[in-house]
Amino acid sequence: MSFLHVVSRFSVLLALAAGPVAAADSYPSRPLRLVVPFAAGGAVDAVARTVAARLSEDLGQKVIVENRAGASGNIGAEAVVRSPADGYTLLLTASTLVVNPLIMKDKPPFDPARDLTHLALVASGPLLFVTPPSTGVTSVREFVAKAKAAPEKFNFAVGGFGAAGHLAVESFKYRAGLAVPTILYKGTAPALVDLMGGQVSGMMDPLLSSLPPVKANKLTALAITGQRRSPLAPDVPTFTEAGYPEVNFSTWYGLWAPANLPAPVAARLETAVKRMVTEPQVREWFERQGLEPAGVTGASFRAFIDQETAKSHEIVKLANIAEQ
Repeated sequence: MSFLHVVSRFSVLLALAAGPVAAADSYPSRPLRLVVPFAAGGAVDAVARTVAARLSEDLGQKVIVENRAGASGNIGAEAVVRSPADGYTLLLTASTLVVNPLIMKDKPPFDPARDLTHLALVASGPLLFVTPPSTGVTSVREFVAKAKAAPEKFNFAVGGFGAAGHLAVESFKYRAGLAVPTILYKGTAPALVDLMGGQVSGMMDPLLSSLPPVKANKLTALAITGQRRSPLAPDVPTFTEAGYPEVNFSTWYGLWAPANLPAPVAARLETAVKRMVTEPQVREWFERQGLEPAGVTGASFRAFIDQETAKSHEIVKLANIAEQ
């Protein structure tokens, strides 16, 4: 073999080895797709569009939001799992991603822990326990008393099977000893419409969607999850104050990519999220929605996911939550 041949082959090997690094250095070189596995107009979609706008500025490439709803978020999530691990397809979703495998009859065709790269916890926030004025109650204690006295007249709305609001409702029912049905809706919007119309009696939902009708006097807020009262609703007591400290589920939103994302690409995205949540305008937007921007990445995000999964598994077992 000639000297030139050896040098040529060595050069090719070097080029192949440097390929991923070079690709990461030039990332991103084209628009990104941010998959939202729920319909447009909901809380997850609102967060995703804010994140997309800020990432577009930071990355210098357009980030296009794509809504792929269905199967409690599994359809959109699976689409990301099946996409190339190049950083051009991302997933923004909520806690249903880790809850679905615990409660669905037909398990998702993927494992979130194994088949996705965990990038960042974007934001989290409490849930409001709201009821229509027609129930005639102004406190959790009154709601429980009336629901126990006439359970056939009470029920709960859930905007998504396995969502934080669903687990919070079932946790509350279990802790309060309420034997009332839970009605599953195909989204938060139709659930809130029926709640305001008095067709259902209660719901637990993020402040982003539940606080406006409270301020418009179309709903009454009885309690809020979390360790402290919200500055957006300072008169609403926490569930701990109401006597139910275990009802402490929150809504949260995370960012993922397909498994085996190159480390430099993951680092670029994580850095962009960390920068995003420090921007005053972004923080202000999240806080107006009743959310706390996080920017938690790496091992800390994985530890958060593990903690949330364990907490969800506990209430799923206690309340015997399962898809029929």
